[in-house]
This record gives sequence, structure tokens and C-alpha cells, in this order.
Amino acid sequence: MSEARPVGADLARIAVFAALIIVLGTVTIPVPGGVPITAQTLGVMLAGLVLGARRAPLAILVVLVLAAVGLPVLAGGRGGLGVFMGPTAGYLVGWIAGAIVIGLIAHRGRFTWWRAAIAVVVGGILVVYLFGIPVQALVTGVPLGPTVLSSLVFLPGDLLKAGVAVLLAVALRRAYPRAFPAGARVAHAG
Repeated sequence: MSEARPVGADLARIAVFAALIIVLGTVTIPVPGGVPITAQTLGVMLAGLVLGARRAPLAILVVLVLAAVGLPVLAGGRGGLGVFMGPTAGYLVGWIAGAIVIGLIAHRGRFTWWRAAIAVVVGGILVVYLFGIPVQALVTGVPLGPTVLSSLVFLPGDLLKAGVAVLLAVALRRAYPRAFPAGARVAHAG
């Protein structure tokens, strides 16, 4: 049985990942259609892998609450309630669901590189797209099919971010296993 981690330690980890997601928003490439290529999804993937299904969504909620009150914490220095009515709104909600799915997959059983890879592809890409693309189509007035096709421009970068997230999470797991959810089993091979 694992011992419980102090609440302050969890709050600190949540705050660190919220800050990481915000900082990664400074890396932005504008794309026609209103949804920029950003490194913030790398932060979401890392949060899911490191914090797990219960704490990662809290880090994302911190970022979204800060954006809602008008702070420029999203890609390109965006903030305010308007971002929750724009073409990126579905992706923002998808971050929460995606982080939960990443945490559930990555920490079910032993934490391994291949489980982490499946987690970030399913949660960090597929789930986020499932939320983001339909909302983008609705807000922009572009039919769903063409919106799906135009969203493929994000896939290579998201796959690259997924690979980076897995490498960083595996290295962190080896170097500092206490950063991960208490009670998660450690893989000795894999």
C-alpha cells in the first residue's frame, strides 16, 4: 500500500503543469481556419502522463479558468471568454477529456513507453480531435468533411509532440518516480 502524498505536493505539481502548458503556448504557428499549431498540446500530453487521470484535468482547468478571466495564457497570447466561442473551443474542452484518457491508459497497470505512446495518441490526439474538429466546423461554418481534411495538417506535429511527450515522461519516470501518481506500479522492463 502506498502512502498518501501531501495535498501541497499535488497542488504544486498541478501548478507546475499549468505553467508549462501556458509557456508552451508561446510557441505558435498561425494556420488558416483560426486554429494555430501550438506546443500547448505537448503540455497536455505530459500532464496526462505524469499527473494521471485525476490531477491532469485540474492543471488544464487552471489554464482555462485563467483564460476565461481574460489572462493571455492560450496560444498567441489569447484569453477572455471569446476563446470559448471560437474555432478552438472544442479543442480546449478536448484537452480535459484527452488528459483524463491519457492518464487512464498510461497508468492502468505498469507504466511503460508503449502504454504511454498509446495513451498520448488516443487521448492527446484522437480524443482532442473528436472534440475540436466538430466545434471548429460548427463555428467556422465549414462542413465536417473538409474540416477533418484540413485538420490533417496538425497530425504530423501532434505525432511529433506525442513522441517527445513519451520520451520526456519515460525519462522523468526513471529519474523521479515520485512525480507520478502514488500507487502506480513501476515497469522494470518494457
